[in-house]
Amino acid sequence: RDWPPLSYARPDWFPGVRRPADVSYAVPDSGYTSSETDPSETTAWDHRPEISEYERWLYSFGPYPPQSTDQDRGHKPLLDVTHTKVEPVDAWKPEANPYESGFSLREPEPVPRAPEPASQGDPNCKVDLAFLMDGSWSIGKRRFKIQKDFLSEVAQVINVGVAGPMMGIIQYGDDPVTEFSLRTHSSSREVKSAIDKISQKGGLSNVGKALSYINKQYFSDANGNRGGAPNVAVVLVDGWPTDKVEEASRLARESGINIFFVTIEGPDDSEKQNLVEANFVDKAVCRTNGFYSLPVNSWFALRKAVQPLVKRVCDTDRLVCSKTCLNANDIAFVIDGSSSVGTGNFRTVLQFVANVTREFEISDTDTRVGAIQYTYEQRLEFAFGQYNNKAELLNAIKRINYWSGGTSTGAAITYAAEQLFSKSKPNKRKIMIVITDGRSYDDVRVPAEAVQRQGVIAYSIGIAWAAQDELEYIATDPDKEHSFFVDEFDNLYKFVPKIIHNICQEFNSQPRN
Repeated sequence: RDWPPLSYARPDWFPGVRRPADVSYAVPDSGYTSSETDPSETTAWDHRPEISEYERWLYSFGPYPPQSTDQDRGHKPLLDVTHTKVEPVDAWKPEANPYESGFSLREPEPVPRAPEPASQGDPNCKVDLAFLMDGSWSIGKRRFKIQKDFLSEVAQVINVGVAGPMMGIIQYGDDPVTEFSLRTHSSSREVKSAIDKISQKGGLSNVGKALSYINKQYFSDANGNRGGAPNVAVVLVDGWPTDKVEEASRLARESGINIFFVTIEGPDDSEKQNLVEANFVDKAVCRTNGFYSLPVNSWFALRKAVQPLVKRVCDTDRLVCSKTCLNANDIAFVIDGSSSVGTGNFRTVLQFVANVTREFEISDTDTRVGAIQYTYEQRLEFAFGQYNNKAELLNAIKRINYWSGGTSTGAAITYAAEQLFSKSKPNKRKIMIVITDGRSYDDVRVPAEAVQRQGVIAYSIGIAWAAQDELEYIATDPDKEHSFFVDEFDNLYKFVPKIIHNICQEFNSQPRN
């Protein structure tokens, strides 16, 4: 709009300068400059005395060119030039719009983060741990979230790492789906982040199909199975499965997988008639002593099961050998009954056999035990599967009568191959434990090599006058892990833990493809 005539402003209205004395009168930088005149001429304060303070302000700071004419008062304009706006290049003004000035914004390049070093984990809990989480529709969204929180807390407590536990998750419904494998994540933080991204798949609660999946596909070299670490599968079940689990569980156990069941809000007495398979937990776990099953009354109480579960799956002394889940073996004891042994020492040998046997779960689908006594001749004391109950088997060992005679260890090994191992089941590992107290009258090398070519793992235990070279011929390589010697029969018991440990560790060290 037009300003009023300059004569409208009276000089006595602006009697003096109203700025403080210490404030400069220099004109602020407006970002403009003249293309024809020195910038100092446009920024200097007008000190002409014949004009009022208002006029002085108007000429110095008002709109340019002035919208009122000065010719009426006899003054000519201070400047009559066209101004050009110059955008500063090196200065940044908050009010500037870079798009209007012809510049475009460029996003800063992200600084690459250094890869997180792999966590070493808890070396006292070195297990390959797979969780089968329930993704069926019966669980609902809220309880599925509780299940994820439970798994995250387990991952935090268990301390995942390459030298400790490695953790993977399979979600099952109609079919099992791998969420991530054992080798995908190497720290608890990574596992927890991956769990947070899992979404519910829905479907039925086919636990049996999921157990078959982990047995045939999941615990493999490609998925991170480390061989020397026990394989553990923890099954989370809301209520009960919608398919049968017994056969799939048996095959998984015979592959060395330690199966745990965490059942939440299981069936009450009125609901048991709806079960596809009664007592499904007892048929699935390694042993029905409560160690491998954790019943939880409510989903809201699931968090209380974290510590008990972690304590059990990290009990590697029980898992490496499992004492119950080392159940894919046919074990043959080849016992020296020669005259040099004697009746008393023979009873000591039988006690040793019983102590080793006691460490295994005995059944037709678990570990089976057979025994041969030999002198110059051989006698089958009992065959694989003849006793499928541990108490009956231990009684049968106790009833073996001392024979007495010569020592033909080589012939006894051949006899064991023909009478026992020829009848082994394909899914059983074959183990032979030869116990002798003297040098054999026949060759042992050829029979030992022949039986080992059949896949038999041979242990040799020598007492007193046993020949060291023959013990090494009989034993599977490496000899130091499969051959033992003791001076006295009474010291045989000392080798029980070592033999059991070696059998169990070797069992778990053979990867499945």
